[in-house]
Amino acid sequence: MCLTFRANRSSGGFLGALPVRTAEWVLSADTQSVCAARTLVREELGRWGTGGLVDDCCLIVSELVTNAIRHGGTAFALRLGSDGRWVYGEVFDAGDGLPCEVPDDLDATGGRGLVIVGALSDDWGVVPADGGGKTVWFVAGLEAARAS
Repeated sequence: MCLTFRANRSSGGFLGALPVRTAEWVLSADTQSVCAARTLVREELGRWGTGGLVDDCCLIVSELVTNAIRHGGTAFALRLGSDGRWVYGEVFDAGDGLPCEVPDDLDATGGRGLVIVGALSDDWGVVPADGGGKTVWFVAGLEAARAS
């Protein structure tokens, strides 16, 4: 399946190049899928030569997958793409509602996932899917790719 590339606010347009490498998985809506998704990201990005982005991408994907399991409640899709310098990712779930960042609450036990995604990614967003569900996407490594 082809990745659906989203507009990138920080670049003022689309990513400069399409990915050379892509991967996609469908995972079940259970807590073991969070660990499985991190393992898939670590292995794939290692093969792609984007090892410097592994830790950030694993944390981003962990947060997005946790949200998909908690709020989507059904199997979900994880997609990754890369040109060897940046990584683009998507998590699609069929659940209703769109995620949003919540105000800082130092006593809260949850609700910080999208704040973490925003802090670690160069850009991210949410796109409602036709027929229901949504795709939450991110791009990491774009600033470093532009600098080189």
